[in-house]
Amino acid sequence: MNTSKPHEIDFLKSALEKESEVNSVDFILDWLRRKNDQVRTVVEQVPLDKLDKWSFDPQTGNIVHQSGRFFSIEGIRVETNWGKVPFWEQPIINQPEIGYLGILTKKIGGILHFLMQAKIEPGNINLVQLSPTLQATKSNYTRVHKGKVPLYIEYFNGEKAADILIDQLQSEQGARFLRKRNRNIIMEVPESEDLPEYDNFIWLTLGQLKKLISHDNIVNMDARTVVSGIQYGKVNDHLLNPLLKGDSSLNDFDDIISWITKLKSKYELNVKLIPLKSVANWGYDGLAYNHHEGKYFSVIGVRVEIDDREVVSWDQPMIRPAQEGLVAFIVKEIKGVYHFLVQAKVEAGNFDILELAPTVQCLTGNYRKGYNEYSVPFINDVLSASKEQIWYSARQSEEGGRFYMEQNLNMIIEAKNDFSVEVPENYCWATLNQLLTFIRFNNYLNIEARSLLSAVII
Repeated sequence: MNTSKPHEIDFLKSALEKESEVNSVDFILDWLRRKNDQVRTVVEQVPLDKLDKWSFDPQTGNIVHQSGRFFSIEGIRVETNWGKVPFWEQPIINQPEIGYLGILTKKIGGILHFLMQAKIEPGNINLVQLSPTLQATKSNYTRVHKGKVPLYIEYFNGEKAADILIDQLQSEQGARFLRKRNRNIIMEVPESEDLPEYDNFIWLTLGQLKKLISHDNIVNMDARTVVSGIQYGKVNDHLLNPLLKGDSSLNDFDDIISWITKLKSKYELNVKLIPLKSVANWGYDGLAYNHHEGKYFSVIGVRVEIDDREVVSWDQPMIRPAQEGLVAFIVKEIKGVYHFLVQAKVEAGNFDILELAPTVQCLTGNYRKGYNEYSVPFINDVLSASKEQIWYSARQSEEGGRFYMEQNLNMIIEAKNDFSVEVPENYCWATLNQLLTFIRFNNYLNIEARSLLSAVII
């Protein structure tokens, strides 16, 4: 029996449409290339103490905006019994606002299409990437910067009518943000709606969007996290990729909840804000704020000029990684259904101690010999995977509004036949349907896991 909601069937139909009469994938790629060529963009590094409207707070050394809004770079002291490093201090982005990551949809020719934006972020490796229709912090859409009002916000703030298809609070990078969340929302406007179409926006199906996620650095992190929350409902199995079959799972959903609860009870995470200037093993060298051994990341200052933004020029701090990282899921067919191997990962900025992460998550290159301070379970299974095992492999940028030129190799690897079903305590097998169910709720799957799941082709 079909128990799916109508919009879930619409999502499924759209996901199965790999091309569209509105715009082809080749046209969209060419359109993005032309956007890159047309827009003048200048991003240059400047010393942190020379940033316009930003300064080091004289009491704490925190990097703050003169408005007291947007975000700040502060210090934290972390104590935990998870992992092999029980204590450390680090800088972190403190941005308590909840922003919008919103996508407008509309049926065109009976198929749900997504309105995506060609958006330039100063930290993007290739500058222009496909982003949600609306991608705005509260400081942005309340115009603290005195710039233009973000386009289409009237459909998300209730000024214009639209149906809510998905509405979730989801976390951002727990290693870099302090308890940061965004509102991930997908709205549908009626087919009859005369929706204004601006120059930097384009329609595409969900199937086309997933095809584009297979390319390096085309679909930005914010779009991927919104797409990951899409539910496809329960329909006849013969219509679906075997990934979406959910009748035969190794672990019952309630058992996975119990596993998470047990680990949250076991692990402690004590995070205390401290002055940035007192963070051990970090310091300002006159240009950037760095770890003394050059590890992890740096806080740098950038001066930005972009013609096609609400504000065309500004200064800001950004996070620059020390190395490219690696993010990977291992999957295995168990009881006739593919399962994903997830880990329960504690990160300093997590809202509730731990979140479900990919099998391997090394955001700072510390899986490489000579960099790692601890062993990374299953890293060799990922690094030694044959071509036949690799379902998905693409380099994807982190969020380009806060992270400078940061990309990670994203992979989904099918395990070899002899890969054991028995896994360490911090790991658990879950089906795609189970993971999609967790995404419906706050603070279960981290942003790296959601980004990878957005790439799964239906």
